[in-house]
Amino acid sequence: MDLPKIPIGKWVEAGEAWLESNAGPVFGGIKVFIGSIVNGLADGFNALPPLVLIALFTVLAYWIAKARVALFTLLGLFLVYNLGYWENTMETLALVLTASLISILLGVPIGIGCARNEKVQKIVTPVLDFMQTMPAFVYLLPAVSFFSLGVVPGVVASVIFSIPPTIRLTNLGIRQVPGDLVEAADAFGSTPMQKLLKLQLPIAVPTIMAGINQTIMLALSMVVVASMIGAQGVGVDVYRAVTQTKTGVGFEAGLAVVVLAIILDRITQNLVTKKRKG
Repeated sequence: MDLPKIPIGKWVEAGEAWLESNAGPVFGGIKVFIGSIVNGLADGFNALPPLVLIALFTVLAYWIAKARVALFTLLGLFLVYNLGYWENTMETLALVLTASLISILLGVPIGIGCARNEKVQKIVTPVLDFMQTMPAFVYLLPAVSFFSLGVVPGVVASVIFSIPPTIRLTNLGIRQVPGDLVEAADAFGSTPMQKLLKLQLPIAVPTIMAGINQTIMLALSMVVVASMIGAQGVGVDVYRAVTQTKTGVGFEAGLAVVVLAIILDRITQNLVTKKRKG
């Protein structure tokens, strides 16, 4: 005797239809907000001459991460420009920065809430497990349903995929603050907010920044997936090369992603070191 199938898929589709019917204005507002940020950043990057922007990024890399990273930034971005992927790479950078910023603004407060309340952590932890293990392609379906095709569903899917490290490592960083320091702060009459801002967060910054670094890398790994639903950027070139079996074009476009990933990774890693030395 066959057991009846649990209609999980129908329940999900019913919930999706209810949200589309009752929360349309909310999704419309989110779409306008996210779209304006991505387009604003992309237009800003592409408004400047590429060589000027390469010089600015090189100076930034030197200020934060010193000579070797600055040299790689100069050579890597010039290679991207020479190969003809500059505009698409800047669109990808705009998408990644937007997704990372949203993930940080949402993830850090949630991580703080998990660190300060066991009940919140017990609720959030299984949700994060679900988000990290569910295939990324599954996020595209509701994102397209709520926001249609374009860059916005790509950003939303990237946020869902990349936010867990920020939440987890913010929680971990605050929980790893030595107990005797917390007791000393309590003994001196610190309020919970003072204790958080002046003790726990400063000590937890390296761990939090490690989570932010992972979030940026995960957001960058979604650029090809996001291109499948209309998001612009270098992911489109990679996806087109795959569908047309153009190995050389795919390798060149992949190099642009690699250059961007290494620059963002080294800058965020050295940002913590620079802050601690300062």
